[in-house]
Amino acid sequence: MADDYTASLREAERRLQVAQLAGDADALDLLLDDRLVFTGPDGGLYSKGDDLEIQRTGEQRLTRVDEEELKVLVDGRTGVTWFLGTLAGVFKGEAFTARVRYTRTWVHSDEHGWRLVAAHVSAQD
Repeated sequence: MADDYTASLREAERRLQVAQLAGDADALDLLLDDRLVFTGPDGGLYSKGDDLEIQRTGEQRLTRVDEEELKVLVDGRTGVTWFLGTLAGVFKGEAFTARVRYTRTWVHSDEHGWRLVAAHVSAQD
């Protein structure tokens, strides 16, 4: 059972990356828990609504999500993913390219599967 949860969490992380790259707010809505708190690169805290808004308005458009490394840990119905990779795109009219590390905490339910409840991103050299 633990191996099934680990495989399905890895799959959820990859669906999240695809949705981010596509700017697919509907897909993100299904993957993000309503209680989501995201710590952005500026140290600010952002909600699910904030994330969906920047997707729907086009304030953020990713053109590249290159995964270098993905680690996954599952303990019961809680999981953590560590993504290392390069993102590129436009944020609020400014082009960017950044190598980043995301730490994401996920919760699993029978109704929704894996949903992201907390995340933090930081720049990597």
